[in-house]
This record gives sequence, structure tokens and C-alpha cells, in this order.
Amino acid sequence: MILLINKSTLKQGVVVLQMKGSIHSGPDCRRVEHEVEQLIGAKSHFVILDLTDVTHIDSAAIGSIVRCFTQVKNSGGRLYLAGCAGMIEASIKLTKLDKVLEMFPTAAAAAEKCAPAS
Repeated sequence: MILLINKSTLKQGVVVLQMKGSIHSGPDCRRVEHEVEQLIGAKSHFVILDLTDVTHIDSAAIGSIVRCFTQVKNSGGRLYLAGCAGMIEASIKLTKLDKVLEMFPTAAAAAEKCAPAS
């Protein structure tokens, strides 16, 4: 399934990338990373990757999430995951990424964690 990405702003400085489909190595991973780079350039302080409608991720996708997390953190922001369930949640936990990244049941719940930009 083709990866679809919908960008929305929940509140000032908080952007959600809602993804649908599968995230695999190659163009999918580059696309996710490019979207996050654009958000950093636009001074988005909080980025939420909403994986509710993602059906599959591979190891390259896990690596892309880590790279995105590092880029956002290095720019002074925070990256959160939302909607991880089933195989997606299992993959995140298997790689222990849940120890580094905060996960929330929904993007709205993650947005509550975001402090207003100063």
C-alpha cells in the first residue's frame, strides 16, 4: 500500500504527520524524513507521528523514526509517537524505542503533553 501522509497543526508549534499505509525502506523512509526536516525548518517545536493507520513498518522505518527523533531533538524540539498498536507497537517495543520516545494512544493525547512555544 502506498504511504499517505497528511500534515495538520493541532495548536501553535504542534504538527501531526498522520500516516496511512506501510513504511518501507527507500522512498517511504526518505519521504518521512523529508517531511520532518520541513517541519524543523518551519520552526515546529513538537512533531507527532500518528501511526494509527500504518499497517507495517520495517527495520529501515524504525531507523528513520530514530533519525527524525534525533533531528527534532537537536533542533530543540520533541517528537512523539501516537496510535501505535499491533505489529507497529510490537516492533517499537522489540527495538526498545519506547524507552527513548514517548508513545500516546492518540495524537490529541500527545498534543496535551506539548507545552506552548516560548
